[in-house]
Amino acid sequence: MEHAGLDLATIGLLALICQWLAWQLKLPAILMLLVAGIAAGPVTGLLDPDALFGELLFPLVSLAVAVILFEGSLTLNFRELGGHGRTVRRLVTWGALITGITGILAAHLLLGLSWEMASVLGALLVVTGPTVILPMLQTLRAREHLTQILRWEGILIDPMGAIGAVLVYEFVALGSGSEAATQTLVLFAQTALIGFGLGIAGGYLWGLVLRRHWLPRQLHSFGTLMLMLTLFSASNLLFHESGLLTVTVMGVWMANMRGVPTRPIIEFKETLSVLLISGLFILLAARLTVDQLALLSWPAWAFLAVLVGVARPLTVWLCTLGSGLEPREKALLAFISPRGIVAAAVASLFALRLEEVGVPGAEMLVPVTFLVIISTVVSQSLLSRPLASWLGVQRPSPDGILIIGANQVARQVATQLKEAGVSVVLADSSWDAIQLAKRAGLTTYYGDPLSEHAAQHLELSGIGYLLPLSPYRELNDLAALHFEHLLGRDRVFRLAVDEGRRANRPHGQALDHLPLLFGRDVTFAKLSRLVAEGGVVQRLHFGEKTRMETQRHAHGGRWLPLLCIGPSGRVRLATAEGGLTPRRGDTLVSLVFADSPGLTPQPAS
Repeated sequence: MEHAGLDLATIGLLALICQWLAWQLKLPAILMLLVAGIAAGPVTGLLDPDALFGELLFPLVSLAVAVILFEGSLTLNFRELGGHGRTVRRLVTWGALITGITGILAAHLLLGLSWEMASVLGALLVVTGPTVILPMLQTLRAREHLTQILRWEGILIDPMGAIGAVLVYEFVALGSGSEAATQTLVLFAQTALIGFGLGIAGGYLWGLVLRRHWLPRQLHSFGTLMLMLTLFSASNLLFHESGLLTVTVMGVWMANMRGVPTRPIIEFKETLSVLLISGLFILLAARLTVDQLALLSWPAWAFLAVLVGVARPLTVWLCTLGSGLEPREKALLAFISPRGIVAAAVASLFALRLEEVGVPGAEMLVPVTFLVIISTVVSQSLLSRPLASWLGVQRPSPDGILIIGANQVARQVATQLKEAGVSVVLADSSWDAIQLAKRAGLTTYYGDPLSEHAAQHLELSGIGYLLPLSPYRELNDLAALHFEHLLGRDRVFRLAVDEGRRANRPHGQALDHLPLLFGRDVTFAKLSRLVAEGGVVQRLHFGEKTRMETQRHAHGGRWLPLLCIGPSGRVRLATAEGGLTPRRGDTLVSLVFADSPGLTPQPAS
C-alpha cells in the first residue's frame, strides 16, 4: 500500500498516453487502453489490480459502470429514435434481438456454456457504441445515409442494449442458485420493480428539481451525480444488483422529460466518463490472467467468426428489407459492428459478481468479450475504408462548411452558402444566436463544438471546411486545432486578431501554419462592425463578362471577397496567402459594406 499513490498516478499517466496515441492514430481509445492494460498485467505482471484495491475493486468497478451507463442513457431521446428512419429503428430493436439470439446459440454450441451464461454473453455483445463507431466514420467517408445509419445505430443501441444486458444478467444471477423457476421469476420481477420504480421516481423528481431551478445551476451536475450514485447504492441495498437497472432507467427518463436541462449534465459526465473509462479499462485488462487467455482457443475464434460473419450480415439483411439500399451498401453495413466500452465494462462487472456466486462459465465472459472487442476494432478500423472504396460507396471529397459561431456575421455567410447549395452547419453555445439561425432555416448545433457530446451529435457528414467566425478568439483557435486533426491542414482556417492581442494569444504559434481567412487585417471585430453598420453578404454569378476589377470599382472598393463556389459545388476560400480568383461559372460570395477606414480588402490574385 505504500506505493498505492504512485501506482494510481502511473495508471493515470498511462491512460493519458493511450488517449493521445488514439487521437494521433485516429483509432478508438478503447483499443489502446486494453492493449496497455494487457501489457501491464498478464504480459509483464507490473500491475495487479486485486492487490492494489483489494475488496474495494468490486465497488469501484460497480460505481464506474453505473456512471458510464447513466451517461449513455442520458443521450437516449426517443424523439431522435423516431426521426432517423425505419432501418435504424429496426437495427436497434429487432436487429439487437437477432444478434443476441445468434450470439446465444453460438456461445452455447461452440463455447460449451450453459444457456444461462450463453444468454449473458450474447446480450452483452449486442452493444456497439458511439465511442468506437464515430472515430471510424470520420475517416470512412461513406455515403451520407450509410453514415447516418451507422452513427445513430451506435448512439441508440448503447443504452438500449445495456438495458437488455442488465435484465438478462439479473435473471441469471438471481436464478443460478434457485431450483424453482417460479421463485426465479418472482425474484426477477422484484428486481425489475425496484429498478424501474426507483429509476422512474428518481428521474421524475430530480427532473422537477432541475426544471424548476430549485438548485443553483452550478450544482446541477454535481447534484445529479450524487443522487444517481445514492439511488444506485440504495437500489442494491434493497435488492441485490438492481442498481444498474435503476440508474439506466433514471437516465432514460430524464432524457425524455420535457424542459429538463440535461446538456450541462451530459458534458460534465463526459469529462468524468473519460477519466473513469481510461483508468477502468487499463485495470480490467490488467486483471486478465494467463489462464483466461489460454481459454481463447479455436472455439472462441469460431464464436467470433459467427458473431461477425453470420449474426451481423443476417441482422443487416433482415433489417434492411424494403429499405431501398443497394446490395453493396448493405455489404458495408454488414461489415461494420465494432464492440466497445459498455460491453467491456459490463462484462467485467458481471464476471466479478457471477464468479462470486459460483456460476459455471463466468470465467469465459471477460476474455471472450475482450477478444471480440480487439478483433472487431482492429480489423474494421483498418479495412472499412478500403472496403468502402472497393464497393464504390464513398462520398467524393466533402465541401460542406462548419462555422464556429451563429452570430449575425456567421448567419449571413451561412445563408448565402445554403442558398448556393452548399451544406453548412453553425455551432454555438449561445441559445439566442442558435434560435435566430434556426428561424433562418439553417442547420445548427447548440453546445460546445469541442465536447464529447458534439463528437456524437454534431453532424459532420459532408463537412470539409472549418470557418472560425466566433467572437471568442480562444474558441476559434481551439476549434482550428481540434478540427485540423479531423479535416486536414488545408481545410481549416484561422482568423486574424488585432496586433495588441496577438502577444496574449496562447495558441498563436501552433496556428501559424494554417491559412489566414479573408485577409491579414480582417478580424472578427471588423467583420462584426461592418455588418452592424449595414454591410451585407451577397452572391454574384461570374459569367463571361464579369470581372473582379469591374465589381470592385462598382462598389467603390467597399467590397470584400470571401469565397467562391464552383459549378460542381467545390468551395474555395479567400486567404491572405492566396487571395481569390473567380472563374467563369463560379458564384462569388462577398461582403459589401459602407466606408470603413482601416480595412484593406485582400486583392485578387
